[in-house]
Amino acid sequence: MIDSIKNVFKVKEIRMKLLFTFLMMIIIRFGCQLPVPGVDRNYFADWFAQQTGDTFSFVDAFTGGSFLNMSILALNITPYITSSIIIQLLTIAIPKLEEMQREGEEGRKMMTAITRYVTVALALLESSAMAIGFGRQGLLEEFNALNVIMVIATLTAGSAFLMWIGEQITVKGIGNGISIVLCINIISRMPQDIVALFTQFVVGKTIAIGAVAAVIIIAVILVMTLMVILLNDAERKIPVSYAQKINGRRFTAGQTSVIPLKVNTAGVMPIIFASSLMEFPGIISTLAGYKGTGIWSEVLRYLSSSYWCNPSYIKYSLGLVLYIVLLIFFAYFYTSITFNPIEIADNLKKRGGFIPGIRPGRPTSEYLNRILNYIIFIGAIGLTVVGILPFIFRGLFNASISFGGTSLIIVVSVVLETIKQVESMMLVRNYKGFLND
Repeated sequence: MIDSIKNVFKVKEIRMKLLFTFLMMIIIRFGCQLPVPGVDRNYFADWFAQQTGDTFSFVDAFTGGSFLNMSILALNITPYITSSIIIQLLTIAIPKLEEMQREGEEGRKMMTAITRYVTVALALLESSAMAIGFGRQGLLEEFNALNVIMVIATLTAGSAFLMWIGEQITVKGIGNGISIVLCINIISRMPQDIVALFTQFVVGKTIAIGAVAAVIIIAVILVMTLMVILLNDAERKIPVSYAQKINGRRFTAGQTSVIPLKVNTAGVMPIIFASSLMEFPGIISTLAGYKGTGIWSEVLRYLSSSYWCNPSYIKYSLGLVLYIVLLIFFAYFYTSITFNPIEIADNLKKRGGFIPGIRPGRPTSEYLNRILNYIIFIGAIGLTVVGILPFIFRGLFNASISFGGTSLIIVVSVVLETIKQVESMMLVRNYKGFLND
């Protein structure tokens, strides 16, 4: 491993890309500390302390604490993520977008441009809701038109700037820029969460109890990380054979290949979809100034993960059942819009390829769809286990861990993909990579 790291820095191109990525990370973390002008920074600290739910904890985790600090990057890349999801969903509903997606490089450029415009529009909408909704409740030092406009402009510009940084990392740095931005935000929160866990369960306890608690905490983190790695890398390889070809008087021998079907085909998107849908009513209620009384407050408690698996509020755990159902549903839904068995079968048929024992065309697409449904269910169950473990620990032991579920899957996936990209660049230069060390 040490030799592999040394070899990475021997290559100037990789060294410069890593340096550029690191500098961008520093800029991001610096921007997360710069306050928005005209905002009372103590407002959110006091406001969060009064909250019994965790409606905005999901947002704050994705923004690396900049939402709680109300910095110029408070919106972070959440508008871009939402925009990407919307465009992907609209692709199956609007034929024009579907045509763009299939037009190669030019089509992808147009889709990227549309995603940018939608991102700015969403950032403008979200910043307006925050400036007006929270501003009325005391976020702004002076609630007037000038301050509201200044906050909206600052937050929108901050989100657009971060989107630009993500694109620059993709082009000039290492890995997918947007994923890197999201990953560094989540990682920045982990040290303080780990310290909080050890303070809660280890510090002040007897040596025996403290040691057992420390071992359990470390074991849970390692087991969850291992589960995420296995879930991320697991795949079902479908063998594909290609018929012999005649080139003049020569026969070209048939080749073999595989179609890799990832067990977790949808990645972290089902958790993001399900979590966002469950938290959306709470966010709207908070921005509207709802005080949490009556029947609607009961509904919000069922939807809030802070009440799940808690013996004192056991009835609200029914919300966890709804969350699991949504997670499994979105695992199938997202895969259905990103993986098309009919298109794969048609491409194989055009290239003279076939799955051994399966006839080309419709039988191939039906076979792929059958296998896909099976492995999606396995992936969804694995995703559910990883996703609900943090809720179980929070409910039973009052242990809030941001390195579980969504956050852990994102971090592990980004780290593995980045390592693979570095490896591919190293192998071109005949160096041994990290994973082959």
